Amino acid sequence: MQVFRRIPLLYLIGSVLVLVSVVPLYFYGTNVIAISRDRLKTNEMLLQNSITSSLGDELDQRHENLLAMMANLRSAIEITSGGNLSGEHVQAPELRALLEQFVASSPDLAYVTLVNAEKKGIRAGRTRTEDDPFMQMELERAFTAAWDGRAYQSQPLRLGAGRDGHTVLLLSTPVVAAGRFIGMIGAFLDLDFLIRRLKQVSQGQLQAYVIDNAGRLVAGADPAYSTGQEMTRFEIARNFVEQGQTKRLAATNEFRVYQNNRAIEMLGTYSPISSLGWAVVAQKPRDAAYASINEMQWTARWLAIAATLLSLLVSIYAARKITTPLRDLTEQSHAIARGDFSQRVHVRSRTEIGELAETFNLMTDDLERLVADLKRSADENLTLFLSSIQMLAGAVDEKDPYTRGHSDRVTRYSVLLATELGLPKEEVEKIRIAAQLHDVGKIGIEDRILKKPGALTPAEFEIMKTHTIKGANILRPVQQLREMLPGIELHHESLDGRGYPYGLKGDQIPLMPRIIMVADTFDAMTTKRPYQSAISYETAVRRIEAMANTRYDAAVVTALVKLFDHDELGVPRQAAAPEFIPSVIPAEVQPV
Repeated sequence: MQVFRRIPLLYLIGSVLVLVSVVPLYFYGTNVIAISRDRLKTNEMLLQNSITSSLGDELDQRHENLLAMMANLRSAIEITSGGNLSGEHVQAPELRALLEQFVASSPDLAYVTLVNAEKKGIRAGRTRTEDDPFMQMELERAFTAAWDGRAYQSQPLRLGAGRDGHTVLLLSTPVVAAGRFIGMIGAFLDLDFLIRRLKQVSQGQLQAYVIDNAGRLVAGADPAYSTGQEMTRFEIARNFVEQGQTKRLAATNEFRVYQNNRAIEMLGTYSPISSLGWAVVAQKPRDAAYASINEMQWTARWLAIAATLLSLLVSIYAARKITTPLRDLTEQSHAIARGDFSQRVHVRSRTEIGELAETFNLMTDDLERLVADLKRSADENLTLFLSSIQMLAGAVDEKDPYTRGHSDRVTRYSVLLATELGLPKEEVEKIRIAAQLHDVGKIGIEDRILKKPGALTPAEFEIMKTHTIKGANILRPVQQLREMLPGIELHHESLDGRGYPYGLKGDQIPLMPRIIMVADTFDAMTTKRPYQSAISYETAVRRIEAMANTRYDAAVVTALVKLFDHDELGVPRQAAAPEFIPSVIPAEVQPV
């Protein structure tokens, strides 16, 4: 009888288990690696895109804010100078104070100058350009552009050397009165903040820099590159020069550079800054950018070898240990794409999978910080905007010693009234800004009228009444203040049509000026003026209450009475002024 050689069952089961575990794992791992490779490439591109786009948006926002501030300064100069900057008029202390306040309003402003049509002027700031021939040349070009009625933006220039050097950018705008060129405002923006931001994001082998529309370096984190250096030897910079003027979105490309006769494969992204004609560029060697992919491939190979020595159960367990972190990475990639940077991958592993998760978490931390920095920059710009508004209102109040602090008090009363009326937070903030600026037009009223220590004549009162229209005209060019103009222009209207400047009636008057007119009247009655004595707060409230529905909005008056009765206005119940007040408020004590 023929005896067959016995095959151990252990070997057979072992072989089957190896085939069952290794073959599916091989195909599964191959597909997962391919998918993950593409997604990790996408994540690296997303990181570069986020860095360049956020820096581009920040620069764009700073540029727009500076232009808005320069527009405000130009309006203030045109009004303060009375349209005359010739001769010694340009040396007026009021104009110098405006320049100093403008420079102090932003840490990024190094220097500002006001030049009249005769090329004489004044300056303010911490940087001087008299000894730099290149900047003098840019100033000449800016003056020529201003003479032609055009704004001007210079090429970035490096002033000084070493640690004392600064990269600056000149922005200028013409000053025009009655259609006639009378001067130029030139502001020098210090780009050191940009260099600091580029150094913050240039981590590892990632290199970030900013170029102009000709491919010259504006600013960079690497001190080996200097301002004005040609950067088109990098293909990504050359692509922007060739396509950047027509392409508004970020672009990511793989390209090659040569260093010491050695080719280096690179991954780079540029994001155009349309308002400046620049681009933010980020580039990184592809070996460093795709390092996680190589690590993942080696991990997969080791797992495949280990799977051949284990049973099906161990194979399944190992597969789950691989797929779970990858699934988490995929979910977190989707979360990042949705803008949620709060999630993290929690993997307790000392293998490359754990390192991959840690790298992913570090990348998410960087993205979250970048977004937080952008939000903080927006908050700082908002604070700067509100500070500029308060500075302008304070300048108006300082013109008239009898109304010092008037704008702040009217603002506080208006906000309390709007809140009591239940208006949304956005509307309350609009009313806050409108109330702060409601008398800004008085900057255009002659001092002999504004500071007159007695009652105004009818003719003078007619001139004084123009401050509402003047204020609206001053602020109308500022896009951010368009919704506040009714509160500035119409806060002296009256429900009975006897107000000014347009004699509007009833529902023709929006709610914003109705609130401000009550707050303005209340402060005017309770503060001492050269043509009237202050009355007690309670008397003022009752006088205003008596004119509800005829002069003032009943709902706003009701809110004022309620705030006063509940001691929420922040004023005492009685004032020291005499109580003998006529029953009807004559014209000379009405707020102007």
